Amino acid sequence: MSLPAEFYDMAKRVNNWGRWGGEDETGTLNLITNEVVRDAVSTVRTGRRVPLAVPLRQEGIQTGLIPGRVNPLHTMVSINLELFGAGAVASSDDVVTMGLQAGTHWDGLAHISHGGKIYNGRPASSITAHGGAAYHGIEKVRHIVSRGVLLDVARAHGVERLAAGHAVGPEDLNAAEELAEITVRAGDVVLVRTGQIQVYLTGSRRAYGHPSPGLSFRTPEWFHARDVAAVANDTLTFEIIPPEIAGLWLPVHALDLVEMGMPQGQSWNLEELSRACAEEGRYAFLLTATPEPFTGGTGSPVAPVAIL
Repeated sequence: MSLPAEFYDMAKRVNNWGRWGGEDETGTLNLITNEVVRDAVSTVRTGRRVPLAVPLRQEGIQTGLIPGRVNPLHTMVSINLELFGAGAVASSDDVVTMGLQAGTHWDGLAHISHGGKIYNGRPASSITAHGGAAYHGIEKVRHIVSRGVLLDVARAHGVERLAAGHAVGPEDLNAAEELAEITVRAGDVVLVRTGQIQVYLTGSRRAYGHPSPGLSFRTPEWFHARDVAAVANDTLTFEIIPPEIAGLWLPVHALDLVEMGMPQGQSWNLEELSRACAEEGRYAFLLTATPEPFTGGTGSPVAPVAIL
């Protein structure tokens, strides 16, 4: 089944293939230049640090809504083991089995394909069971450190949490910019708060995922026009679920990752950051959010920190 004409029209408008060369594997992260990072550092005033990840645990975010994504299974393989004899220094070790996108994470550019292609026209067949992603593996993302901007859409609407049917569109992003008295610019990492993570934090794991507010099909063009480096939000599915256009599932994923080459993050906890930004009256900060470099990974866990 082919995608609707309106999808392809939008895809043409936001396409970045070849923009940074035919061999490029990092997409819009190229927009994070040395100058952008120096400017990001200048946003730090108090040194207040706000963690943005949810704890990784076995009773975590995943409930089976997304097949194959398992919550972390944490196993101790040694406890106070005296390797060098009784009374010697002892060690404890553990292992974890988990989906790389089980908790707070980045989606890499190989995570989604359409029409048999991933970002920059690479074949989707380059992703294999043996090696994972031959191109655009998450290990190619060597660092994500930039100016972060919180677009607190829920606060801009005067609510703690957007309704499940709310598709966050360009008009919502504009309103959040106005609230923040800030202009999103090239190289920024934009964090969009809907308040949906509250559902998970209060124990409703299944309700967190579906139905959910999320980004609208119309938002990739907004991010493309501003040369945003990456976008993350506080929902499981990133975009609105159920979809705006009947039968068109994950169009924002396809536009962001495949057409634009823009990483996107999900299940970020933006609640403390929302309070901190409101208290300090500023919504820009230094953000460090480098994914774990799993070779061939189509995504990766991340423990982001905003520094105000």
